[in-house]
Amino acid sequence: MSFSRLGLIMDMMTRIVVTGGAGFIGSALCRLLIRHSACQLVNIDKLTYAGNLQSLRDVWDHPHYRFVKADICDRRVISGVLADFRPTAVVHLAAESHVDRSIGGADAFIETNLVGTFRLLEACRQYWSGLKPDQANAFRFLHVSTDEVYGSLGSDGAFTEATAYDPSSPYSASKAGSDHLALAWHRTYGLPVIVTNCSNNYGPYHFPEKLIPLVILNALDCRELPVYGDGENVRDWLYVDDHARALHLVITKGRPGQRYNIGSHNERSNLAVVGAICDILDDLVPVGASRRQLVTHVPDRPGHDRRYAIDPTKLESELGWHPKETFETGLHKTILWYLQNEWWWRPLRERAYNGQRLGLIA
Repeated sequence: MSFSRLGLIMDMMTRIVVTGGAGFIGSALCRLLIRHSACQLVNIDKLTYAGNLQSLRDVWDHPHYRFVKADICDRRVISGVLADFRPTAVVHLAAESHVDRSIGGADAFIETNLVGTFRLLEACRQYWSGLKPDQANAFRFLHVSTDEVYGSLGSDGAFTEATAYDPSSPYSASKAGSDHLALAWHRTYGLPVIVTNCSNNYGPYHFPEKLIPLVILNALDCRELPVYGDGENVRDWLYVDDHARALHLVITKGRPGQRYNIGSHNERSNLAVVGAICDILDDLVPVGASRRQLVTHVPDRPGHDRRYAIDPTKLESELGWHPKETFETGLHKTILWYLQNEWWWRPLRERAYNGQRLGLIA
């Protein structure tokens, strides 16, 4: 393949490879980078069930954007993209990411999140080692991870970058392992790696197996709203565009070898989240009775962590990041987006995922 049209002769121009750029967080980052920066961007995505090029419809014709369908486990193809495109940064988002699916089938999580990360790191190390000294010093490898690697909190406190890892699910264990690989490649080989650990994301273009989009779409159809256990499991919610801005900042200003937690001080129980969605929809699309009557408690997820909370002080103090959205403003924007963009989610509900229970142990 040739990337000559991307202006590769401009050696000082930022060129970013995003893996998993057709996913939820990855597509938000791609849209941000294309719309609000001068970078050249290559999106590498395998297009599994949760990868959706329609999420990039607004940028896919942009002259600074290119898409490559590839698996990060295929080191030969990844090495070829790196050699042709000559990136100044790689942002690694490609991952299997749904806890429930990892409970029912962990194989894909081990293959992509562990083996795939290893092969990507090796391809990047080979590419980086061949750069001129000034280019090698400027290069960054950003590994994007989750707060789930830390395990469960009690009733108070928050995860910091010093919190010990204690993963509970096959998904979080695979992400914890990939975090350790990434930082080991920095400590052993000097690859300029940065790791971020984020809280639960929500927002537009979110695949409907996750809590917030699932509840929005079920509530629109007046279907049951499943809540695991007593519904008092607490998550710290982060609007996806705020996360994308944080990632862009870490790419440009973060220090190699460091970890940065990304969260927005928005702790809510699952039951409170579901109730808030019902109330907003009842106001925007009334159906007579309150949708809160649709809430149905179902058997809890195995190994369900009780509470997550992120302390983002390091990111805020060192890099000056702060979220723009509160949970209330972000949730309202998210619900409005789903009401206005049925073209995006309706095909997924009809062909890919219609709300069935996942995460049952066979």
